[in-house]
Amino acid sequence: NLQLNPERYTGYAGPSARRIWDAIYSENCPKYSSGEICQEKKVLYKLISGLHSSISVHIAADYLLNETSNQWGENLELMYNRVLRYPDRVRNLYFTFLFVLRAVTKAADYLEQAEYDTGNHAEDLKAQSLMRQLLHNTKLQAACPLPFDEAKFWHGQSGPELKQQIQKQFRNISALMDCVGCEKCRLWGKLQVLGLGTALKILFSVDGQNQPDQPLQLQRNEVIALVNLLNRLSESVKFVHEMGPPIEKIMGEQVSEHPAPEIGSWQRIWETLVGLRLGKLISS
Repeated sequence: NLQLNPERYTGYAGPSARRIWDAIYSENCPKYSSGEICQEKKVLYKLISGLHSSISVHIAADYLLNETSNQWGENLELMYNRVLRYPDRVRNLYFTFLFVLRAVTKAADYLEQAEYDTGNHAEDLKAQSLMRQLLHNTKLQAACPLPFDEAKFWHGQSGPELKQQIQKQFRNISALMDCVGCEKCRLWGKLQVLGLGTALKILFSVDGQNQPDQPLQLQRNEVIALVNLLNRLSESVKFVHEMGPPIEKIMGEQVSEHPAPEIGSWQRIWETLVGLRLGKLISS
């Protein structure tokens, strides 16, 4: 039950946790460590980085501040040091959110007609209603009419090769998640990687003219993973959007003593990224 096991700080840290992320980056984006552009047009790296940032946001947002008194709260310093002080990580978080959002809107017809059978009729009706509200949200449609144009990436001379390469790498990432020593971390990690893989599956299933290469079919666990991932990413984006400025202010004195990369205006980042299509972000 995910509600009984929320994504939060678990104490899983140190060399073991770092080795997992290092392996994910080094095995699937070999040039990451040197800071060079990934050969997969940076798509996969941006997705991994965005997911990594989102996970870090949730850990910092629900952190065990005092083990003795069991006090939980926001670890703003951790949030700043892991995500907010790096503008590229923030951009990749938004990129991943819009990427997954595009997949959900692309699969709207399928998701609206899908069976949500849990054995509880009332809960099934509620799930269907909530899904329709999400898919037909006018504010969302107005803000992001076309958040991502996947036709630019999956077609052309290297398109088929790019698809196969990314699919292979996602299988590798999922396998690496099996090595996570923390059971709850492994649960959330594999769930969200499956969600990203499902988003790719949806976007791979259509061509530039929005004609399906093959009928879209999703398994129940893929739908669950996709919706949960969209929720996790949207919560991360919301937290960064709301807490970015006050955290920047709180850390201001420390930043002045130890200069970090320029953060800029979070309001400007939000307005710019929501207004842009992701194709422009990839080329940045």
